[in-house]
Amino acid sequence: QVQLVESGGGLVQAGGSLSLSCAASGRTFSTYALAWFRQAPGKEREFVAGISWNGGSTYYADSVKGRFTISRDNAKNTVYLQMDRLKREDTAVYYCAARRVHFYSDYRLTNPNEYDYWGQGTQVTVSS
Repeated sequence: QVQLVESGGGLVQAGGSLSLSCAASGRTFSTYALAWFRQAPGKEREFVAGISWNGGSTYYADSVKGRFTISRDNAKNTVYLQMDRLKREDTAVYYCAARRVHFYSDYRLTNPNEYDYWGQGTQVTVSS
């Protein structure tokens, strides 16, 4: 069982930056691929970024590529999302998710149903 707790959301102006963190419980953190998803009002939950179990590989949605950076620290059981050059359309509730690794490439999975554990979400609001 893994429990995920996000933090770091808030209100920021367009063009600004925000950093999210997701702390996980459990001793097997390094056996999970991790991802960030987001969900805006009235929209489906969408994949933002994924990272492999060892942090060696990352994958991004086209909408955030070059602006967002996902990273993890297995010693601290934490995954991060650095968000730069934020846009109004980035406004959403952001969730971290964990998937017990079956294949190294699991970090590229974009379907929310493929993930085993979820955090409660943190609100990110980008104003113009």
